[in-house]
Parts: sequence; structure tokens; C-alpha cells
Amino acid sequence: MLYRVPRPPFGGPPFFQPGGPYRPPLGPPMGERPEREPGGQDGPPGRPPSFTPEMGPTLRAVDPGAIRRCRYKFTYLWLKNRQEFWAYLTFVGRRSVSGYRWTGFRWVYFGTDLRNIESFVCY
Repeated sequence: MLYRVPRPPFGGPPFFQPGGPYRPPLGPPMGERPEREPGGQDGPPGRPPSFTPEMGPTLRAVDPGAIRRCRYKFTYLWLKNRQEFWAYLTFVGRRSVSGYRWTGFRWVYFGTDLRNIESFVCY
């Protein structure tokens, strides 16, 4: 006995559409920025403060909950490799942070592991 599979209305699932297999987009269209987080901001609001804060206590490990309050604020980071700079964090995960780093002239996107942070202070 031969069974006939009924055709779904409107032409079937997207991966059977004419023109080849369906491939989901990998990101925003070229030239567009990704959507912002709800209530979030696109990038730093301007230049960071013009002073260098004094380093606080050296931390064995940075707790994501402690640095999470620094999201969308100017944050000064001291890394274990002796680098220090102003940052504007936009993401804090369980193991890493990312956002914008001030080079002295402009903001550039960066990310680092929480284990690399020796100390931080945010304003």
C-alpha cells in the first residue's frame, strides 16, 4: 500500500523552499550593529575620567557578582600582566568580561578572562 504524505499549507518548512537549503543568518546584516540589550547602551557615553585611581586590594579571584555592578560604568582595571586601563564593561559572564577599553585616544572592543583581573574599581 502506498501512503501519500499531505503537503503542509503555504509550501512547507523553510528548509524545503525553492532555491536550496535553508541557512539561518549568522549575525546582523553587513553594516548593521547587533541589537542592543533591553535597557542597555550601545557604547561608552564619552571619554573616561581624567584621573588614575589608586589600586585597591589585590584579589585572588574576581567574583562575577562583584564586578557585575560595574556594567555600563567607567571601570578601571588592573590586570595580572601589569596592564591597567579604563574600561566600559557591557558584558559580565561567569568567567569573562567584555566591553570597551580606552587606548588613550579612542575606545576599542576587548574581552578578558576574570582570572586575568588583579583588581578593579568602578565609578
